[in-house]
Amino acid sequence: MSELISFKKDGGVGIITLTNSPANCYSYQMMTELDAVILEARMAEDVHVLLITGEGEKFFCAGADIAMLNDVTPTFKYYFCLHANETLNRLEQTPKLVIAAMNGHTVGGGLEVAMAADLRVAKANGGKIGLPEVSLGVLPGTGGTQRLARLLGKSKAIELMVTGSNLGFEEAAGLGLVNEILPADNFAEAALNYAKQFVPPNKAAMAVGRIKRAVTSGLEMSFGEGLALERELQQQLFQSSDAKEGIRAYVEKRKAEFTGG
Repeated sequence: MSELISFKKDGGVGIITLTNSPANCYSYQMMTELDAVILEARMAEDVHVLLITGEGEKFFCAGADIAMLNDVTPTFKYYFCLHANETLNRLEQTPKLVIAAMNGHTVGGGLEVAMAADLRVAKANGGKIGLPEVSLGVLPGTGGTQRLARLLGKSKAIELMVTGSNLGFEEAAGLGLVNEILPADNFAEAALNYAKQFVPPNKAAMAVGRIKRAVTSGLEMSFGEGLALERELQQQLFQSSDAKEGIRAYVEKRKAEFTGG
C-alpha cells in the first residue's frame, strides 16, 4: 500500500505489515496509513481475522520514531500521541479478531501496538518485549499504562514499567503477555496458519467477532450491563446461518462447516 504499511489478504486473513526498516518505528505518517488499513480490513467481507506483524527478522516494532519526537514541539508530541491512541483504539475495537505476530523485538510503542491486538504470538527466542519509556523520562503514552495493567494486573504492570525491564518472549509468555510461542523457522507461515484456525470453515467468524466485542466492551461496563450486551450479541448469533450449522452439526455428530454468515 505504501512505503510504511503493506496490506494483503490470504485465506480470510488480512495481513498488515509495518515496513519502516530497520526497526519499523512508527511516525505520524505510519499511524495515518495504519488507521486507513484498519478501516479497509474492517469493511472487507473477505477478511475475518487481522494479523499484524513487522518487516524483517529482528523487529516487530521498536516504538515511536524518537528522532522525529526530538525535533517537534510539545504540542505536536501531544497530538501525535492522541492520534496514535485513536488508531490503536480502532484496532482494538474492530469487530474482528486481531493477532499480533511478533517476529522480533517488540518494545516501547511496539508493545503498545501489540497490546491493542487480542492475541499475541511470538517467534521462539526471537526478541525482547517491554515498556522502557521511563529511561527517556516519559511514560508509555499510547495506551501502555492502561492495557498492560489490564493484561497483567496493577502491581506487575507498574513493576515492569518503573524498572523499564525488557523480557524475553518466553518469559513474557509465562506472565500471560504472549499467548503462544511459534517456531522461529518459517515464523510468518506459522503465524498465518495460527490465524487461519479462526476463519471459516474452521470457526464461525461472526461468533469469534461477537466474543471479542462482548469481552472488550463488557470489561468497560458494569457486570449487569455486560450481561445485557452478551444477551444482545447472543440473539444476533442465534439468527446466523453459522449458528444453525453449528447446532445441526453437533446433533448430527459431524464437524461443522462454517461460512461466516
